Amino acid sequence: MDRLNMMAIFIAVAEQEGFAGAARLLNISPPAVTRAVAALEAHLGVKLFNRTTRFVRLTEAGQRYAEDTRRIIAAADEADEAATGINAEPKGHLVVTAPVLFGRSYVMPGISDYLQKYKNTEVTALFLDRIVNLLEEGVDVGIRIGELPDSSYKALRVGQVRRVLCASPSYLAEHGIPSTPDALVKHQLIVAGAISATVDWRFENDGSPVSIRIKPRLRVTSNDAAIEAAVLGLGITRLLSYQIATQLASGELIIIMREFEPKPMPINIIHREGRYASAKIRSFVDLMSTRLRNDLALS
Repeated sequence: MDRLNMMAIFIAVAEQEGFAGAARLLNISPPAVTRAVAALEAHLGVKLFNRTTRFVRLTEAGQRYAEDTRRIIAAADEADEAATGINAEPKGHLVVTAPVLFGRSYVMPGISDYLQKYKNTEVTALFLDRIVNLLEEGVDVGIRIGELPDSSYKALRVGQVRRVLCASPSYLAEHGIPSTPDALVKHQLIVAGAISATVDWRFENDGSPVSIRIKPRLRVTSNDAAIEAAVLGLGITRLLSYQIATQLASGELIIIMREFEPKPMPINIIHREGRYASAKIRSFVDLMSTRLRNDLALS
């Protein structure tokens, strides 16, 4: 049995946490799985699994080897796809991640187009308001808002968003429009996010940073709740521009104090680096980048 095939069997055992489960997944006999793992351990001269009657777990050496093996198998798959030609039909399972509201409003319509266009694909969408490690969590493509740290990911800039102050016309008519960050202390403020003892809102004034410690009248744990509260006229809130695009278009909310906004934050599509992008990833990135770049709310 060739080594790449043994590696694939080894990964199946690791992921299924059992020899029988790996055999069912690969549609081969359990003895064949056992022989492949034994041959791999003999070749390496290390023990890859701890085995009991109840479970099969990777050893420390096995964990390190599994990380390297996954990369080797992925590279081999990429090479196979590249050999079939640039116009190969996208197929297989794609995992995508994005922030919750952005994913719901901007990524899900793109996923819908992708699934309708490419019939042999499936998508798992992870919409989470946290940074997802693409490699550790098995994600193919991520949409990130904000500056990217140095990484091995390929990144494609597709737009930008701003951190804005907004309120309803009824609130502003009753309480007036603040003209400077200092004036916010006289207003009812709504804060979204983790509940903390202190809240600082940061602005820029002629290129210089300005930080204001505020005392919110209302604290909520989600951006959806902050948007709803602002629409109801409960005060001024601070959100990302894309999060209130619908309310701005309808006139339910108005952006204020634009001259004090921090610099815009970039939107990037990222995916794991490789010599070749697989057809399923390449086609999704192309489709999504076109959609996002053509959206006026993200320019």
